[in-house]
Amino acid sequence: MKFLDQCKIYIRSGNGGGGAVSFRREKYIEYGGPDGGDGGRGGDVWIEAVEGLNTLIDYRYSQHFKAETGTHGMGRNRHGAAGADVVLKVPVGTQVLDEDKETLIADLDQAGMRVLLAKGGNGGWGNDRFKGPVNQAPKHANPGQEGEERWIWLRLKLIADAGLVGLPNAGKSTFLAAVSAAKPKIADYPFTTLVPNLGIVDLSSEERFVIADIPGLIEGASEGAGLGTRFLGHVERAGVLIHLVDATQDDVVGAWRTVRTELEAYGEGLAERAEILALNKIDALDAEERAEKAAALEVACGRRPRLISGVTGEGVQDALRAAFVEVRRHREAEVAASSPPVVDDAGWSPV
Repeated sequence: MKFLDQCKIYIRSGNGGGGAVSFRREKYIEYGGPDGGDGGRGGDVWIEAVEGLNTLIDYRYSQHFKAETGTHGMGRNRHGAAGADVVLKVPVGTQVLDEDKETLIADLDQAGMRVLLAKGGNGGWGNDRFKGPVNQAPKHANPGQEGEERWIWLRLKLIADAGLVGLPNAGKSTFLAAVSAAKPKIADYPFTTLVPNLGIVDLSSEERFVIADIPGLIEGASEGAGLGTRFLGHVERAGVLIHLVDATQDDVVGAWRTVRTELEAYGEGLAERAEILALNKIDALDAEERAEKAAALEVACGRRPRLISGVTGEGVQDALRAAFVEVRRHREAEVAASSPPVVDDAGWSPV
């Protein structure tokens, strides 16, 4: 399935049905009168986050969505039926933006979340609604109310607890394949990963989290170099970043600084996110080279990097457990932020 993480679509709610102008004409009934029914209301446009989807490809070739118009009212006080709604089903983590691509309308970060995007127009009143002692035979009815229309952007930000960042060929895809059941494309050339990949890490029955591998960053990514920073949005929700540095390259400090610079330029709080720094591919180095490059990184970033190998599995479990500690801390902070404040009124008493 092709991956698509942003698209622009047109939505329109349904018009309300018009009210009817009608009069009773029944045999053996001496007095007639207005009996025009009301029009049905137009359909709404909803958007709903559902599980099982991980791309917006369904909206690549179908970009116009219109709800049904309400049925017009009829004689004998028959009201028109409401128009059918349109429900847009999107992956969890989808954001809805206004046409300016900046104003956030909704953030569907939970499965089952449902938001009204465009409300259908009300149906018009039939002439039966306007009868009274003064005007006993009204000959007018209301038309249905117009629906709403707008262009919106859908932008998918995958729900991941941890994100893998690093230069191209840092071993991110190999690492993801080693720690989860994901099967990303792995090759020995840069930019093998062209779209984000998700995997589930199972450390134990109670230690499970989702990890995302995104295409590698290069110098100038914030200005559009390489694949740019387009896919960094998929790790914005992550509680921790696992920063892999290729131990086989000569300048490991420069590699670390390049990625950190691009994270800072991107913004959205990624530079302040908890980071697990790991020197990857250590299986290709001897003990002396490992110590030398680890020491250089420690001097540059102020902390000792973890030594790991996605191929042999050396040091991987320790790095994952350190990442899970940050993931759990992030989850607890989110729960605390979403919980209402507790008011202690134990000491209150009526005056």
